[in-house]
Amino acid sequence: MEKSEFLKSVPLFSELDDDTLVKLSKTGSIKSYSKDSIILTESDAGSALFVLVSGKVKISRISSEESGKEVILSILNPSDFFGEMALLDGLNRSATVTAMDESEVFIIQRNDFLDLIKDHPEVSISLLQELTQRLRAAGMKIKALSLKDAEGKVATVLLQLADDIGRIKKGVVEIEKLPFQHELANMAGTSRETISRTLHSFAKKGLVEMEGSLLRIMDYEKFKELYG
Repeated sequence: MEKSEFLKSVPLFSELDDDTLVKLSKTGSIKSYSKDSIILTESDAGSALFVLVSGKVKISRISSEESGKEVILSILNPSDFFGEMALLDGLNRSATVTAMDESEVFIIQRNDFLDLIKDHPEVSISLLQELTQRLRAAGMKIKALSLKDAEGKVATVLLQLADDIGRIKKGVVEIEKLPFQHELANMAGTSRETISRTLHSFAKKGLVEMEGSLLRIMDYEKFKELYG
């Protein structure tokens, strides 16, 4: 796929005309990353915007220097973007981004992106809408993880993954390549043992099915009503 064709599929740039997309595609560059490689590190200087072309990445932070425990904030898929906060305010990166699979990203340098939003305010509107959605989702997750018991915390993470990477068909949501249990634990703020115990509990209740790295939420609406 041509870079300009890919950019048109990205919600952030979908309102741009073809000529602008072609110009933007020539301005940016594509870079490949192997699985488990670091794309951005927390505290790096923010000099570019990244759009995921292929693969999957995780956004994470270290909870404290003493514990060194990783907290996974979100998982991104093709057409998602990251690095926008540091890009806009010129401060250092606020999180670490790691490739979970072989991944490609389209990179736009800060000055080029700032010129783009000056000339095309519709990109700014799309950016604000996406940031607002992320803030709402983050607020809901913080509330859920702070108030719920262990089962509720694990369910909250599964619902987040369903929204982020799940595919729904006839009320059943399939989450392919479910993160490893230690990664789920880092997302839920709990232990690996709790993840294992809770997933098996959900399976015994008929709420989920598991086949290797594939997890199915058998009745998404019911699951969301119980734990959302």
